[in-house]
Amino acid sequence: MRKSKIIKLTEQEIQELLVISRSQKAENRYVLRAKIILMSSEGKTLDYITQTLNCSRATAAKWRKRFHKLRISGLKDSQRPGRETIYTPEEKAEVIRLSCAKPEGGYTRWSQQRIAEKTGISKSHVNRILNEATLKPHKIDQWCGKSTDPEFEVKMVDVIGLYMNPPENALILSVDEKTQIQALDRTQPELPMIPGKPKRQTNTYKRNGTVSLIASLAVHTGEIVASTIDRNTSDNFLKFLKKLDRKYRNKHLHIILDNLIIHKNDKIKEWLKHKRKFTFHFTPTYSSWLNMIEIWFGILTKDVLVGGIWESKKQLIDQLMEYIKTYNRTRAKPFEWTYTGKPLKA
Repeated sequence: MRKSKIIKLTEQEIQELLVISRSQKAENRYVLRAKIILMSSEGKTLDYITQTLNCSRATAAKWRKRFHKLRISGLKDSQRPGRETIYTPEEKAEVIRLSCAKPEGGYTRWSQQRIAEKTGISKSHVNRILNEATLKPHKIDQWCGKSTDPEFEVKMVDVIGLYMNPPENALILSVDEKTQIQALDRTQPELPMIPGKPKRQTNTYKRNGTVSLIASLAVHTGEIVASTIDRNTSDNFLKFLKKLDRKYRNKHLHIILDNLIIHKNDKIKEWLKHKRKFTFHFTPTYSSWLNMIEIWFGILTKDVLVGGIWESKKQLIDQLMEYIKTYNRTRAKPFEWTYTGKPLKA
């Protein structure tokens, strides 16, 4: 049997090759190449190496030769010359044009697959063209659109002024409704979380009714006052105002509201004539994001509503009210301004 020429390794090379050969994360091809060199350094023949590692003689010989010439760096794949672009400037322009146009056939947006089918260009090349042009037809960003309210600036300054510099002996309450909260139950029992698997729920569910929540956030303390209601009506809104009136007896209440019609109902206006302790402040049209209670509704959604299971409407109501008590006891505090950059330009 023909003897194999022994590859002499330095201590550093041995350590590097051992790390690669034993790695659980390295690609199989690099593990194989490292093992070929290590076995060659032990004087193993090509036949022994190929049988042990289940590779061809040509493969073993190739990487032994590469190592002789380039050492450790020779075990990496050679840089291959890039292929010439197979699409023309006109085809590239067509991909870009399509991605920016409204698709036909009832679709809302283009997918890379449908652009590929439409142009006859492979999906991988469509992806490359779109990346080069920094286009993402599958993605939609949203922003707060400019309000059409002619008094936008006046109302905005009024609301933010209450946040930043409240009047003495006054309480600033941010008030709004979160409507149509569904009491959803699953058709099969929920499977608990176990190591390696998240909590699991069936996709099928049954509805057990809906609940609406009307709530106020005391802007400078973080306290939440809330009531559940079946419908968002002016009568229910008036009941909630009376609840605030009873709770905050010796304070002038500045109420921040959106422009919902029930907040401006004649019945509400009539009641307010006899309640000088209430002052209403309306956010600009399409600008309810200025109302801080919306931040808390986001917290409520994340903590309670996402993934919730309720066998009845009452169970949902009980959980909502229990959560609010817990929130007031353990977490209620004012929201702080965190943006320190330059004001955004319109």
